[in-house]
Amino acid sequence: MTDTATHELVITRLFDAPRELVYRAFTDPDQVAAWFGPVGWSVPRDSVDMDVKVGGHQRFTMVNDDDATMNSPVSGTFTEVVENELLVGEETADNIPGLPAGTKFSLRLEFHDEGGKTRLVLRQGPYTAEVEGMAREGWTSSFTKLDALLAA
Repeated sequence: MTDTATHELVITRLFDAPRELVYRAFTDPDQVAAWFGPVGWSVPRDSVDMDVKVGGHQRFTMVNDDDATMNSPVSGTFTEVVENELLVGEETADNIPGLPAGTKFSLRLEFHDEGGKTRLVLRQGPYTAEVEGMAREGWTSSFTKLDALLAA
């Protein structure tokens, strides 16, 4: 019996940086390349192409640091954009273990001011329970790299 894609990943995370800086880390191609991807994976800057507006796109490729033949392209379209507050988009999964190629899922990022810090609320899915767990682990690992970037 296979698990159906009914699970939504929800992560709430407090970053020790102003909301504008955290938002920029998700929307500036140089910064996305500097932190995105779990530890052991990187995003080559030349793979990042972003047009952050409603109907715009976000495309890049995560590459395994030890084996460049292992990669995961990301391709999304922005459906809602409120500068420094909200990013909503739809993505198509390719090369994601546990998901058939072409699977569509949504990503919602809310940026809340918490007295000079930023509370990020991330919602992504739907996923199977297994893929939701892998996505949670990947985001959590990526956020350690984002913490370091924001502290610099």
